[in-house]
Amino acid sequence: MQRYHFIEELRWRGMLHDAMPGTEEKLVQGKCKGYIGFDPTADSLGVGNLVQVMTLLHFQRSGHQPYALIGGATGMVGDPSGKSEERNLLDLDQLRYNQERQKAQLERFLDFTTLENPAVLVNNYDWFKDFSFLGFIRDVGKHLPVNYMMAKDSVKRRLETGMSFTEFSYQLIQGYDFYHLWKEHGMVLQMGGSDQWGNITTGTELIRRMAGGEAYALTTPLIKKADGTKFGKSESGNIWLDPARTSAYHFYQFWLNAADADAPGYLRIFSLKSREEIEALESEHQQAPHLRLLQKALAEEVTTRVHSAEATALAQKAADILFGKAGKDELFHLDAATLHDALQGVETHTVSKDLLGTGPDAVALLAEHTAVFPSKSEARKMLQANGVSVNKEKIVPEKIFGLDDLFADGVLLIQKGKKNYLLIKAV
Repeated sequence: MQRYHFIEELRWRGMLHDAMPGTEEKLVQGKCKGYIGFDPTADSLGVGNLVQVMTLLHFQRSGHQPYALIGGATGMVGDPSGKSEERNLLDLDQLRYNQERQKAQLERFLDFTTLENPAVLVNNYDWFKDFSFLGFIRDVGKHLPVNYMMAKDSVKRRLETGMSFTEFSYQLIQGYDFYHLWKEHGMVLQMGGSDQWGNITTGTELIRRMAGGEAYALTTPLIKKADGTKFGKSESGNIWLDPARTSAYHFYQFWLNAADADAPGYLRIFSLKSREEIEALESEHQQAPHLRLLQKALAEEVTTRVHSAEATALAQKAADILFGKAGKDELFHLDAATLHDALQGVETHTVSKDLLGTGPDAVALLAEHTAVFPSKSEARKMLQANGVSVNKEKIVPEKIFGLDDLFADGVLLIQKGKKNYLLIKAV
């Protein structure tokens, strides 16, 4: 495994926001244990979580031992950091399900088998489940004054709109996580997004006050798109790692559609390519931006790591069919599920299978029986001008479609112009 200087690696990749004094010196002394917490409020991690997953990956690749903490206990409370209102609480069964799903995803990224510094999964519910309320406020709560907790940005931002005691106590619970891991596992570093700085430093303060110990904090920047919109969302919503929530095709397209202003930063953060490889790609991209080399390299690597090489190849094939020069043969050999993912939300018209074979010609099918065109005259005009393709082939107005023209589970792919797709489904 490649070895490198962890903080220097984060620095050149644009992944270092802040670090407590002494953190860098501590890490260069030898192997250390560090952790990041993941909130199980959903049954899948999103691409925003990938920043922290990549941080743990670099931590492990630099010779240190990464811990991933699943917040089975803190997930029952709700982290107020970066939130403007109270979060809905989830029941225990839903939280347990979410934890198992996220655990399976983390195991795909981190190396839990290496003998030298294997990744470790922990769940803070394991040490909180038997902690009584009175025991916690007596043994832990007394160590932090209220004015210290009130000074945190996550609290100050909510003073006007209000915050429950439940969320106010979150930083104390997360702080105790750090103390527990420091005491029981020898943890010296907690990492997270820059919005977690207050919660993380609460942990270092608890370690100092409760045991006279020393621990460190490091945060990564919160990523935003160049246009100021939130990273990790598309027009259709959040981009998830679970293919049941976000298909491999749409996941691939999310990265492929990154703006030129965003792509260099994304590649440094989400790729495991070396500095030399990334800088070479950046140089090539500057010479021919229209080829979108950065976006293609990014989409291929991240989709392969999150899904598989096979899923990536199918996503690339679907994109080539829809937006490239691939023809009818490639379309008919495309996996039906992938094609449906690619065409999710596309306008669909239905016709009876009885119409196919001896039924209406292309003009009537597209105008009278499906309303793809508002009138037969407009359909005929577009067909005669070669402005319509069916199943990636230009057609004549007199064309009559048969059952052998259907593909996937009984559809025709209609293309009006360059990128306007519709489906006709025979039922």
